[in-house]
Amino acid sequence: MIMSIITVQLGQCGNQIGGQLFHTFMDDVHSKPLATQVAPDKNEEYKNEVLSRFFYCGESGEGTPKARAVMVDMEPKVIAQTYQDAKRSGRWSYSEKQNYCQQRGSGNNWAHGYCIHGPACQSTVMELVRREAEKCDNLGGFLSLMSLAGGTGSGVGAYVTRCLRDEFPHAFIMNQVVWPYKTGEVIVQNYNALLTLSRLYHTVDAIVVMENDHLHKICQQLLSIKKISFKDINRVICHKLATMLQPCPLNKFTGDICSNSIGEMLEHLVPHPDYKLLTIKNIPQMSAAAQEFSTYQWHGLLKHLRQMLISDAPMEEGIDWQVKVSSRGSQHNTSLANLLLLRGKESVSADTGPFSDSALYVPWIPPDATLMTGVQPRAFNHYEKSASLISNSKSPVGEMDAMVGKAWDMFSARAYVHQYAKHGLTEDDFLDGFATLEQVISNYKHL
Repeated sequence: MIMSIITVQLGQCGNQIGGQLFHTFMDDVHSKPLATQVAPDKNEEYKNEVLSRFFYCGESGEGTPKARAVMVDMEPKVIAQTYQDAKRSGRWSYSEKQNYCQQRGSGNNWAHGYCIHGPACQSTVMELVRREAEKCDNLGGFLSLMSLAGGTGSGVGAYVTRCLRDEFPHAFIMNQVVWPYKTGEVIVQNYNALLTLSRLYHTVDAIVVMENDHLHKICQQLLSIKKISFKDINRVICHKLATMLQPCPLNKFTGDICSNSIGEMLEHLVPHPDYKLLTIKNIPQMSAAAQEFSTYQWHGLLKHLRQMLISDAPMEEGIDWQVKVSSRGSQHNTSLANLLLLRGKESVSADTGPFSDSALYVPWIPPDATLMTGVQPRAFNHYEKSASLISNSKSPVGEMDAMVGKAWDMFSARAYVHQYAKHGLTEDDFLDGFATLEQVISNYKHL
């Protein structure tokens, strides 16, 4: 039974990522099979599962597939551009009436998005979501895409996500959030991030964190891009998300095989509601030119990926090999649960045993619930072999701690607080946000 996912694209960042994500799904489906790939019937089965999961066709089953998506922004420009880019591809499109926009944005003010724009758009947006849900034979859950720095993506995004939970109390909701650059994109980005994450933590089942600084390094050092644009960064984000979301049969500890539906993945990755932060590490990553001259074996790939996990490295270049799990006083990255997905040639025979090492995990998680693996013989994105590790670990907490500290410094001086207060946000709302995230940080630090 294929479980469909509805994508909710929020703000400029969320809509641009959403458009690129659907392009990535379709590029994967239509990629020319490598010599090592699966038989034609299996390839067709894979294609049908992707289309059922993320797209729908007309009642006759013909025509251009349409994305299972709702687009929300307070300004029309990005939605119009994303819509046109999809239509020009010729492979897929958005439904014409599944978007909501106005003529004026939120001015990078979280309170303006959450307190003003959010309630104003609630009934219309939720009707769009209900319409999309009615097209699903089996609704697996929601994927919300948004930024933490701006006003619409974060403010309206947090409000719409809360409405999703009220409207669909039993559905899985996973939010993918983009963490702003440390150097700063918006002067009040730490306030916006604080308020967004604290609200989402009470609402969603999991939060997938993508850090712009890490994504920038991948573009620069691994993909050899000279002038890095947000489009380049969005491609890296979507490659990571697609390695998680594209079909890949999972091996449950009971011995059963299941699909990597959003429900199966989150039930494993989030064993306790106090721990909802996920990161995605994948290997290899290289430019198209470099792929032609590269060969790699599963042993080497998985050795590097494991070291990326324990040393908390965002990519395979620059890994700290001095970090050891077994060394006394080791400060290795501790996990609650990991999901390891292998795609491509000989993936069935790869040894995933080192990821089951109990020393990687907290002692209160049962050993048979720490690692889940999935194997997909079909190669992904032209990589003959590739691996993706979705992890619930300490990884994002350092950045969160720093962000909360900066936000607290500003709040103590009451800097810019009046801009939020004029839209109805009180100082108690800020204090609740600080309390929520400080508890999250404490929980992860004590793993």
